[in-house]
Amino acid sequence: MIDCVRDYNKAVHFWQIGTLGKNPRYLKFVIKAKCSIIQDMRVHTLHEWEVSIAQAREIQLSLAKRVVTENEVINPRLVAGIDISSPDARGIARGAVVVLDYPELSIVEVEVAQGKITLPYIPGLLSFRESPLILAACERLHNVPDLILIDGQGIAHPRRVGLASHVGLFLDLPTIGCAKSILCGQHRPVGKEAGSHAELLDKEELIGAALRTKSGVRPIYVSVGHKIDLASALQWVIKCCRGYRLPEPTRLAHLAAGGMLTSEPSCQGKLVD
Repeated sequence: MIDCVRDYNKAVHFWQIGTLGKNPRYLKFVIKAKCSIIQDMRVHTLHEWEVSIAQAREIQLSLAKRVVTENEVINPRLVAGIDISSPDARGIARGAVVVLDYPELSIVEVEVAQGKITLPYIPGLLSFRESPLILAACERLHNVPDLILIDGQGIAHPRRVGLASHVGLFLDLPTIGCAKSILCGQHRPVGKEAGSHAELLDKEELIGAALRTKSGVRPIYVSVGHKIDLASALQWVIKCCRGYRLPEPTRLAHLAAGGMLTSEPSCQGKLVD
């Protein structure tokens, strides 16, 4: 669970406007309470989604220049995972975002957006196919995460702006790409122990790392999404692992996208309207 308010000043503001009452003892109580953050996710509009293949590639090249590869994550209280299901026979897919508290990684909020996928799969343009549903799910969030792990590539992409980077720019939040396969680049063998990693290089440019999250399983491919550096991204992915190949945020997002997440958040939604 997470603090109802992130700092003293927010608690004072809520107390002054009467939400929590005017007795100072309630102020002391709410700082210690455990519940949901009173915030809503904001999705920025950077471009249209219905564009030609050539326009999509030009947009990617433009967005790549805006990706921040420096760390802005300090002591996250909320960590989210994002994933999307494969379309069914009707072309319907589900984008899911699961918000967890840190370090417990218990569920705070789960949001899913369902809709028809119209763009066919085109290598390198996956974010144009999947981002609209993912962002629709994010728009429903009442708890804004400090860090987001996304099942997809960050800058480990031919034009250096994969799904994790694309979504990170739209949300203006730190994101990490946690892909299950390589889109571009090569790496040396990864050590067998959990936590071992090898640099992922594309024409001598460092674009990510192959990371062993669990002994005896295949590595995952971690890359900078937005507002984080690679060393920090690797650190946070390892910290978010709980004995599975996938880090807990994206593992749970995968279950949510597939309609298989049955556990109910213990305190979900807004504290006040």
